[in-house]
Amino acid sequence: MSTDKPSRNEDEYFAREEHERLAKLRAREHADRAAAERHSHYLRCPKCGAGLRTEMFHGVQVERCPEDGGIWLDAGEIDQLMKHEDHSLLRRVFGDVAGSLRKPK
Repeated sequence: MSTDKPSRNEDEYFAREEHERLAKLRAREHADRAAAERHSHYLRCPKCGAGLRTEMFHGVQVERCPEDGGIWLDAGEIDQLMKHEDHSLLRRVFGDVAGSLRKPK
């Protein structure tokens, strides 16, 4: 005697498979959205959103905003700028800022 009705185990199996498939699909969609958002901010000024321009500043490649004039540094660039021999007030202030950024929170 055959029945066309699936067993309870089959129902659970297919429900579990569908759940896992949907979870993977959602995770991939979330990752794609996050990557697209990250890409939309790439080389954009965090203050005003204008496109940043890459320039050389005392031998270090930095990003500058053409709209508000902000300068944005990548990791390690502040240390490269600090190596210059200028001992002016601006350098001391810049050094204090750099030191405060390196302190653990």
